[in-house]
Amino acid sequence: MRCLAWMVLICAVTAARADDAAKIRCLVVTGGHDFERGPFAAMWDALPGIAWREVRHPHAYAEFKPEAAATWDVLVLYDMPQTIPDEAKADLVALLRAGKGVLALHHCSGSYPHWDEYETILGGRYLMAPRTVDGVVQPASTYHEGIDIAVHVVSPDQPVTKGLTDFGYHDEVYGHMQVSPDVTPLLTCATEGSSPTVAWTHRYGRSQIVYIQPGHGPGAWGCPSYRQMLSQAIAWVRTESGHD
Repeated sequence: MRCLAWMVLICAVTAARADDAAKIRCLVVTGGHDFERGPFAAMWDALPGIAWREVRHPHAYAEFKPEAAATWDVLVLYDMPQTIPDEAKADLVALLRAGKGVLALHHCSGSYPHWDEYETILGGRYLMAPRTVDGVVQPASTYHEGIDIAVHVVSPDQPVTKGLTDFGYHDEVYGHMQVSPDVTPLLTCATEGSSPTVAWTHRYGRSQIVYIQPGHGPGAWGCPSYRQMLSQAIAWVRTESGHD
């Protein structure tokens, strides 16, 4: 009986390790913006097939080094620092050119306002202040919390939004977002105060990038369609990155 119990235990441990090995390892970077940690963690714990680990700034920059990056599969940005060391810039760019997938969420579009390349990486930016580009004044971006929001799924056959139909949630909208004309829209929004394109994808180097503007709080995190979109985005940026 004792031998049988040990065999059962060994099989259970082996199965658990195999299950963990099959999961996509997400590095979730935070810092620079407050959020409700309990519901946020609960959402990540509930996503199937995903193992996640949070790292807060300034410790996140060490994870951009090649040795550390080998321990995770997908970079999830949920941060909003205003400055970044030059070494970390170089490490992040090298990582993306090598082909690490990125899922960028909500307020991370307001990160690094004085680093132009970050806007190229993300495919857009939340403007912290007005700016003038080629003689055209671009106003500062805006936000409005506690809004009932409706979004339109641009292409239900795209892997990130596959199987989704138009959906609604209670969250925060961003207005006057700067979005590159080179991105591929995933979600659009006609809610008052919102920019038209609220989720998109594009490539940077050998990395597939997905940006999803919704995600301020539990109103989005608890939405089944939002969770499905996150899961599918993570799987897609992992498989589509790392090749030309």
